[in-house]
Amino acid sequence: MAETFAFNIVENDIEKLSSFSYEELRLAWGVQSGLQKLSKTLNIVKAVLLDAEEKQALNNQLRVWLQELKDACYDAEDVLDEFEVEALWRQALKQRSLGDKVSNFFSSSNPLAFRFRMAHKIKKVTERFGEIAALKNNFHLSESHDGSRYVVRLDRETHSFVQASDIIGRDEDKEKIIKTLLQDPTDGEDISVLPIVGIGGLGKTALAKLVFNDQCVDRHFELKMWMCVSDDFDLRQLMIKFIKAEKGVLNGDCSNMDLKQLQKILRDCFDEKKYLLVLDDLWNEDHIKWDELKQLLVGGGWGSKIIVTTRSNQVAEIMGTIPTYKLQGLPEKESLCLFLQFAFKKRDVKQYPNLGKIGEEIAKKGKAVPLVLKILGSLLLSKPSEHDWKLVRDSEMWKLVQKENNIFPVLKLSYDQLHSYLKQCFAYFSIFLKDYEFYDGELIQFWIAHGLLQSSNENEEPEDIVTEKEWSMSNSFKQNITQRVRHVCPDNSNFHEESPSKAFDFDKLRHMLTFRFQI
Repeated sequence: MAETFAFNIVENDIEKLSSFSYEELRLAWGVQSGLQKLSKTLNIVKAVLLDAEEKQALNNQLRVWLQELKDACYDAEDVLDEFEVEALWRQALKQRSLGDKVSNFFSSSNPLAFRFRMAHKIKKVTERFGEIAALKNNFHLSESHDGSRYVVRLDRETHSFVQASDIIGRDEDKEKIIKTLLQDPTDGEDISVLPIVGIGGLGKTALAKLVFNDQCVDRHFELKMWMCVSDDFDLRQLMIKFIKAEKGVLNGDCSNMDLKQLQKILRDCFDEKKYLLVLDDLWNEDHIKWDELKQLLVGGGWGSKIIVTTRSNQVAEIMGTIPTYKLQGLPEKESLCLFLQFAFKKRDVKQYPNLGKIGEEIAKKGKAVPLVLKILGSLLLSKPSEHDWKLVRDSEMWKLVQKENNIFPVLKLSYDQLHSYLKQCFAYFSIFLKDYEFYDGELIQFWIAHGLLQSSNENEEPEDIVTEKEWSMSNSFKQNITQRVRHVCPDNSNFHEESPSKAFDFDKLRHMLTFRFQI
């Protein structure tokens, strides 16, 4: 699926064209007519973009049209950026000596050459936009000039701890798993491995957290460790993670140690202790790698257990020594309860009887998947309008949910409700590996460097607005965030496996590359 932030790109281009600085530039270089025509064409296209972005999932031709439009937008951005650089260049030239002026007349940036070159580029871009705009009527799109969207908000989650009161409908699952963990081993294996399998968003990680933090489990195991594995199945890195998980911050750096040294420290960590290890979000289906890892985990006390959460039945078959626990969806009553909890928060449902009835229909369509119910509830939290609730209930995305049997369309619906500036920030994550850790300030600098942060307040610095925007977005999509480290998605893999911007076209990242000029 193409990235869905064309509205924001067009909006930025229009704002640049209407700014006072560009007014001066186009008058000075005699390209006023061309830029005015470009601005007019952009406004025509912008009017239908919001509707186009929401409908593209069900219309392949519309999706192609949007991609063509975004390619043209990047061409327009290149032209506008060239204007900005030229202005800076002219300013620098004024500070040079008079002797430089003669040589500059023959350079690639003399006014006559620049005016001719830019007039040609503007004409070419405008003609391309005109051709694209002419096709918009083929899709019967509704016009809308407001780029704002209500932002989805989900509560923050921690790494291995979770408030039991926040989890609905999993008490029975929790008790069954705890009962299995507390039983003496009967599988004849040195380490007993219990896989928890289920589709994305079903709550495997949340259930594992409930078990991990239970008091009975605390008393039964001498040592507990929690690790998110995902795609990272590098043996050396896993050993380092194990050691840090048990010892916390080490006195010395273990990253330079060889495997033998790491193994010794790891064995000292276990030292015949009965341990519980949670390997969260496991995807690797390589039997040999698991056998290698398993050998490193030997050395704990009798009755040590490992919980593996995964979507893959093959992973469960490879690793499991205890029958797999196949997690199911929530019961109907609990599904409705969870949805209403997020949709109403502290409001009384009884005050909105019509919404309650619509909510029942929405909850049923949520297929008993907790993440879906949370997203839909959060989506409607600030919208007590019956019209908005019916829009979600009657959305075309339910056809995709039934067809594809996954939660992606619901995530897409949530993504569509984000403000346009947040779509670009969110899509930016797609170029990083899953579980990449963003340290404080790093992500902000990335966004600023690529012009993804903007403020309506002239006196407000990008750093001052990033916290609200980052948390607004992270509450909507990222499931695990700490004050020290921003994790892309260590709590589950929905970000990459089912991200609305997953199909990020790296060949189209020209707007994120350094623009090169002949100066």
